[in-house]
Amino acid sequence: MTTVLDVDTVSFSYHREPVLDCVSLSVDRGEFVALTGPNGSGKSTLLRLLLGLLPLPAGTVRVLGSSPKRLRDRRRIGYVPQRSVLPDQLPATVTEVVGTGRLVGGRWRRRFGPADTSAVQRALEDVSMHDRAHRPVADLSGGQQQRVLIAKALVNDPELLILDEPVAGVDADSQQRFRDTLVRAVRDRGAAVLLVSHELGAVADDLDRVLLLHGGKLVFDGPPADLAATGVSLGVHATDLPVWLEGLG
Repeated sequence: MTTVLDVDTVSFSYHREPVLDCVSLSVDRGEFVALTGPNGSGKSTLLRLLLGLLPLPAGTVRVLGSSPKRLRDRRRIGYVPQRSVLPDQLPATVTEVVGTGRLVGGRWRRRFGPADTSAVQRALEDVSMHDRAHRPVADLSGGQQQRVLIAKALVNDPELLILDEPVAGVDADSQQRFRDTLVRAVRDRGAAVLLVSHELGAVADDLDRVLLLHGGKLVFDGPPADLAATGVSLGVHATDLPVWLEGLG
């Protein structure tokens, strides 16, 4: 198994306030892994460290064999940020938005060619949006827009796909389509998927592992069935956060 993400004894503090405490984890190629935990557990900080958006004061992070800031080919990572919202008046079609994903790493300097067109078409098929390829993104529902952004993240056939709260605020049908997209990314593309989310109901049966952060520490790393055996529900919850997350001590 090829390790695509390796975190070793990472600690981080904001203004001397500890946020992460000796966190170690790894994700292998083809794994579907969820990272969860209550607000303030350190998820967002860990994600920013993985993406090279924060300096790393202690420990090591290796993404595809390199430190995040030294990764030369950024196309190897697909990233969907938290609560991505496309502007209501964005004058672009679905194809155009997904196509911008092909322009990372200085590729904007060249013409859009047949290989780019093929990659966009495949990404749209992966998220079942090929029939809306020429629709303005402003006309789409929130769930459909989210699938477009996932297609943009998939368009370079990344080895690691990172998604931050991608199903927040979308309907049940969109969550199921989202699940199908991620399973296809793992099965057909062989990508590793790291899903950061409070709500895992749509993908609970497909996850290889769940990583649980609490108080800046990794308190669980294992199959979802092992977590469920302790009485934890990964299903739909009436409030923003499952009670079990907030009640951990």
